[in-house]
Amino acid sequence: MKILLIYPYCLEDRLQDYDVRVMPIGAYYIGAVLKANHHDVEILNWHNINKTPERIKEILKEKRPDIIGFSILHANRWGGIEVAQIAKQLNPKVKIVFGGVGATFLWKHFLTHFPEIDFVVMREGEYTFLNLVKCIENADYEHVEDIKGICFRKTGKILRTEDATFIQNIDELPNPAKYFKYQHVISSRGCPWNCTFCGSPRFWKRKVRFHSPEYFVEQLELLYKKEVNFFYVSDDTFTLKGDRVIEICKKILKRNLNITWFAISRANCVSEEILYWMRKAGCIQISYGVESGSEKIRNCLNKNIKTHDIKKAFELTTKYGILARAYFIYGSPGESWATIQKTIDLMHKIKPMSTIFYILDLFPGTALYSDFKKKFKVSDDIWLQQIEDIMYFETDPRLSKDMILAFGEKLRREYYGNLHHYVDSVELIDKKDLYELHSGFCSRLGMTFSHGDYARIDAVKEKDKTAEKLFKRALGYYPDHRAYLGLGIIMQKNRAFDESIRILSEGIKCFPGSEPLNTCLGISYMNLGQYSKALSCLLKFPDSRETVPYIASCYKALGDSEKESVFLEKLRNIELL
Repeated sequence: MKILLIYPYCLEDRLQDYDVRVMPIGAYYIGAVLKANHHDVEILNWHNINKTPERIKEILKEKRPDIIGFSILHANRWGGIEVAQIAKQLNPKVKIVFGGVGATFLWKHFLTHFPEIDFVVMREGEYTFLNLVKCIENADYEHVEDIKGICFRKTGKILRTEDATFIQNIDELPNPAKYFKYQHVISSRGCPWNCTFCGSPRFWKRKVRFHSPEYFVEQLELLYKKEVNFFYVSDDTFTLKGDRVIEICKKILKRNLNITWFAISRANCVSEEILYWMRKAGCIQISYGVESGSEKIRNCLNKNIKTHDIKKAFELTTKYGILARAYFIYGSPGESWATIQKTIDLMHKIKPMSTIFYILDLFPGTALYSDFKKKFKVSDDIWLQQIEDIMYFETDPRLSKDMILAFGEKLRREYYGNLHHYVDSVELIDKKDLYELHSGFCSRLGMTFSHGDYARIDAVKEKDKTAEKLFKRALGYYPDHRAYLGLGIIMQKNRAFDESIRILSEGIKCFPGSEPLNTCLGISYMNLGQYSKALSCLLKFPDSRETVPYIASCYKALGDSEKESVFLEKLRNIELL
């Protein structure tokens, strides 16, 4: 049988799709279990296939699946429904299975209103889905009721079987990295906290199970051998067990995995020792859920973290050369201009190098959503509307859309307007074994101001000045390719070509084979009319799409029309490829 695991598209387009474009890691684990049991399974990330909707039918006709499993978060439920309807039109016998967080909490809603959905897999789905596949393969529908953790229809009734028990030793699961290539990894399942805006407490029942450090690092190594060298560690709280984190980091170093990675933590779950080893092992960013500067609002959201813990976490994280990112939520119960100011005041104290501002949403499976249903006496049928979510402020007469927009604008304006001051206050710990890593931290942050996200945001002040400071600071710690290049480009922009040449030449001594450094140096020579010197840099890469136009321009300036023609022809051939 042919099985497809599909991650469908969301209802609404996003200006930035980083939070919806990633295939959930659970799909890879399910795929690995199916492959280990000799099933023909393929994973399709269809987060944006709605941009080319004709491809849906084309691919389904080509793949001819017998079973399609959909990973449903919530915002993508309508995408899953639409694809399921198309699949049923093409082949009425195909079995449609919904799973994931959204399906777990809306199982009755889906089976009541959408006949194209045949089964819903609840919570942890690896073995439940495998057992369901076996029943479908054998057309053994008499024993479907024996499978724990599924919902389905039978004789006009919607049935739900007993919950499947959680897998106690998750190391027993086949390692997905043996079969698939991906960047988002996870070393544990579940979260012990009980935030009212999050579905995790009900989904995982506040139980946490851990992969062993050996299993997790082996997964990283398998992916590293597939040329993946950057990872998002997606655990709800990666640092929950400090000793385990340190062991993972030491194993990464022992295996010489030259990787960088992001992690998520909690402000009261980090220490200097943990941060030291995480940085040594390649961690470059940690995200913390701050939510609000108002302790009253944090308590209302059941985010029981003290302000002094938040301050300490951000200070220590930055001190070890890890970019500290803050998640903020606004539009919460009790939100006002006074609480927004408290958030701004806290933001100015913790000085995050990156932030994400969210408007509080209500999703099925959360305590806030349960309160909403009780208060307004509504049912899950509200999700028959073509909406992705319900904003909390829409349920609170004390808040309005205009207020929420003004809150968000104020928060972002304060953050971006003060970001350059935050950077100036960065103090890195004076440990010589971290100097090279400190250099990387400074140059990476500098690039965000000169070429990255902050370079494109008008509200960010003194971008080039801040970037220049960071690049110089980086080179004060250790020779860094990004810093040489960034500083050289800034000098070019300032038309300080002699200084640009000095910096770039110094960088090439450290990185002689660098095409960007040589190209940039060649351009600086061209700006001074020193075309022969420019060619000495550019001709190191005679077939590069980047250098060929400049080489042709140099020969033109030198009056060598024959060689100019050769490289213009080469440029035409490159553009045809």
